[in-house]
Amino acid sequence: MAIRKNNNQINNSEKDIQYYSKKFWKVFLYSMGGLALFFLFASWGLFGSMPSFEDLENPDSNLATEIISADGVVIGKYFEKNRSQLKYSDLPKNLVQALVATEDARFYEHSGIDGRGTMRAILSFGTSGGASTLTQQLAKQLFHGEGSKFLPFRIVQKAKEWIIAIRLERQYTKNEIIAMYCNVYDFGNNSVGVSSAAKTYFSKEPKDLTIDESAILVGMFKNSGLYNPVRNPEGVTNRRNVVLLQMEKAGIITKDQKVRLQSLPIKLNFKLESHKDGTATYFREYLRDYMKKWVEENKKPDGSDYDIYKDGLKIYTTIDSRMQLHAEEAVEAHMANLQEEFFEQSKDNKNAPFVNISQAETQRIMNQAMKSSTRWNIMESMDKSEEEIIASFKVKTKMKVFTWKGERDTIMTPLDSIRYYKHFLQSGLMAMEPQTGSIKAWVGGINYKYFQYDHVGQGARQVGSTFKPFVYATAIEQLNMSPCDSIVDSPFMIRKGEHHVTEDWEPRNSDNRYRGMVTLKKALANSINTISAKLIDKVGPEAVIDLTHKLGVQSEIVNQPSIALGAVEITVHDMVAAYSTFANQGVYIKPQFLTKIEDKSGVIIYEPIPESHDVLNKDIAFAVIKLLEGVTEGGSGDRLRTTGGGNGDNRWTGYPYQFKNPIAGKTGTTQNQSDGWFMGMVPNLVTGVWVGCEDRSARFKSITYGQGATAALPVWGYFMKLCYADPALHVSKGQFDRPANLSIKVDCYTAPKVVQDSTAVEQSTDEFEL
Repeated sequence: MAIRKNNNQINNSEKDIQYYSKKFWKVFLYSMGGLALFFLFASWGLFGSMPSFEDLENPDSNLATEIISADGVVIGKYFEKNRSQLKYSDLPKNLVQALVATEDARFYEHSGIDGRGTMRAILSFGTSGGASTLTQQLAKQLFHGEGSKFLPFRIVQKAKEWIIAIRLERQYTKNEIIAMYCNVYDFGNNSVGVSSAAKTYFSKEPKDLTIDESAILVGMFKNSGLYNPVRNPEGVTNRRNVVLLQMEKAGIITKDQKVRLQSLPIKLNFKLESHKDGTATYFREYLRDYMKKWVEENKKPDGSDYDIYKDGLKIYTTIDSRMQLHAEEAVEAHMANLQEEFFEQSKDNKNAPFVNISQAETQRIMNQAMKSSTRWNIMESMDKSEEEIIASFKVKTKMKVFTWKGERDTIMTPLDSIRYYKHFLQSGLMAMEPQTGSIKAWVGGINYKYFQYDHVGQGARQVGSTFKPFVYATAIEQLNMSPCDSIVDSPFMIRKGEHHVTEDWEPRNSDNRYRGMVTLKKALANSINTISAKLIDKVGPEAVIDLTHKLGVQSEIVNQPSIALGAVEITVHDMVAAYSTFANQGVYIKPQFLTKIEDKSGVIIYEPIPESHDVLNKDIAFAVIKLLEGVTEGGSGDRLRTTGGGNGDNRWTGYPYQFKNPIAGKTGTTQNQSDGWFMGMVPNLVTGVWVGCEDRSARFKSITYGQGATAALPVWGYFMKLCYADPALHVSKGQFDRPANLSIKVDCYTAPKVVQDSTAVEQSTDEFEL
């Protein structure tokens, strides 16, 4: 009986083992089948869309458009998220090593999913760390985003993440995956990708990052919000040290290196990139307006619109970043210097900065400024009455204001702040290569954050005597005159009815004296008004207007002889183009600021076609150049060569300039010193400078400081000194090209110059006199 009982027990045990074994394998197979179906359904997109093959080839990258200078420097970006794309070869080796050592030590061994790490995470219920590989993290960044906190959804998302990771591993090399991950991660402070982060936090290119700086950025991959070096330096230090420890464990650095690097303080050179900061701000805004029109006329291959904020275009410009910085330095140095004089002269003016205008005119200017302000627009949108809005302008408030010594916190009424800003002298500078039309530098104002009006491309101002070369060029062309021909400087009148004048017009010279017989060269050098008037009387205003338009000036010009003295409003942009025609042997070339535009893949999608046309023959153009050389040899621009003193010499920034090379130039000063100009040319660079206040009634009281030779010429002189000190720019010091078989006499006899005490006389001027 006992034996039979034992046999039954054995048989029952065997049946139990077989039963549970079958049960286990059934459950296991069903589970694996269900899991396989789960992953299959997920890959088919039944649990939500999955990226297609095309999506994997071209992930939505939201790339910033980069503006690139002629010398290969990124001078600005247009972006919603500030992200630039790097190739693997552009990444610093120490950053890649730190990233792999810290985030995914077996990155080069797995195929998207780390099986060992995943099992460890499952068995420890996540307490021993996560198991996401770099490829999974990239999948999440590109196609998935932050995971759901609801567990069923999170499981589905994790499965999709694994599938995408495997597909990415099949589609891309390991190095490409590293580069993509470094390009898409958001480091905070409007910096997406290592390239933007390196510039934002350290003001460096990625290739220049040190080991500890790379460790800081790698530490931020864990949580850029928590480990932000600007807000949490202590937490960042600890996280950086963990990264350095991982690098030591991986044999990337030695223990001594780790100890030394961990002892270093966190050193940042934090600079938040924005559209209103950096170099060439006015040019970049001009370019942005151009691109708005460009995208309307140039479509993608599929017919959709380009987005300059997301499509990662590369806009290659003609701007030279070195020359641009020199131009900005010159404007800043001189305008800060001249502004001191302006404030000094305004102290005794109860209506400063306005000079000799009525209270009614002052009120009109202030009312117009109020209605153009952001404050007015905001309050008007809140349905405030005009009385309420005006009253708010008289209430003191805290504000930050611009000064040449940096921003300053202060308390004043908004109305007082308007008057304060009206004091500031503005400037516009553009430099261009005359043979190609390439714009090399563009400074539209003194500070884009506070003064956004562009005085190069937007602001047309009266040009004064810088218009006179157009009159002389017309006379040389139509009357077969030469710079050496003489004409009498004497009182002159154009009677009512002649050349469309409505009353007798008798121009006066700025010094109220007459010199008798003078050559055209001397007349232009000393900007003698009567000579310009006699010349336009001979050729007629229509001929001068026609030539001026051929030279590229787009402004409307009234058909009056007074234009001979500069009663014409023209932009700096157009003046530089016009003068460049003389330097380019009479051929006008439309100013160019673009060389090409590429898409994010490097494919050229646009190349501009240069526009040019003949205006003057070579001999006439060269004759005008020789006329303009006289201005700097003994006329209103001769302080470019002198070393003596003179009135206002403490405001001639950079003086003495001591240039010895050929320079063709022209100063210009408008009525009441509202505008000061200098146009300066050497064979391969033409530069125009304008200086004046926003309002024409805000000005210097005297000609000493308001004339172009004091207000604008020093900017040109300072700029050229910087350019000549930079041999890589190759700015010419040579002669202008002389045409073969020149038919116009240009080498005139000049009497020896009498040396006199330059402090005893005021610089010869060329103010606007009607």
